[in-house]
Amino acid sequence: MSLLYTHDLGLMPYAAALALQRRAAALRISGEIDQDLLLLVEHPPVVTLGRGFKPHHLLSTPELLRAAGVELFEAERGGDITVHEPGQIVGYLVLDLKRHKKDLHWFLRQVEAGIIDGVLPFGVHASRNPGLTGVWADDRKLASIGVHARDWVTWHGFALNVSNDLSTFVHTVPCGIAGVSMTSVYAECDRAQQQRPEQRDVVRAVADGVAGAFGLRTELLPNVLRELLLQSTTVPSPQ
Repeated sequence: MSLLYTHDLGLMPYAAALALQRRAAALRISGEIDQDLLLLVEHPPVVTLGRGFKPHHLLSTPELLRAAGVELFEAERGGDITVHEPGQIVGYLVLDLKRHKKDLHWFLRQVEAGIIDGVLPFGVHASRNPGLTGVWADDRKLASIGVHARDWVTWHGFALNVSNDLSTFVHTVPCGIAGVSMTSVYAECDRAQQQRPEQRDVVRAVADGVAGAFGLRTELLPNVLRELLLQSTTVPSPQ
């Protein structure tokens, strides 16, 4: 079975993680990283704007965001507006789709399936919402997904709300969907009167779920490849 290397970056500013995933994609394209890769990270509060961003979906000015301690970035991923904050599991997937299926819509559906499988052991019954990308618990959005690809190698990925308080979402129309209600694994556990899991347990389960959706097995990124990945990179600036 092919591998999905995983590497936990901890809490990292969005700009630094973006630079790392771009480097990872370049290394995957060149073959220097020989297996698919999942970078796991949490971000300080940040709003990112995808290629489908519509200005009226940003409800606060850049000045108000800065005053609130929220960064603002443009990203090359698909989709509209997305929020990251501590307590999310953000997973950046660097997959060579030439080894899977050269179809970005298929990629999105597999990521959804992996997240759905990953949260099920914690009593969260998630599902797709027909016509909308992401993972839902009834009519509440649990995870957002966006992707960019070059030479059929992906980067960007998913943001699963786990223990975050969802406060940063007040600055946006989440994912550009009017009236959407955001939720988290913890909120869904509380709603179902289930015990809240440890964040690290959700990280492992979701990584395994996503790997399984692509027919892969998780393994920690080898040290030699970690050192190659973490070499100096150019970090982009926020707006």
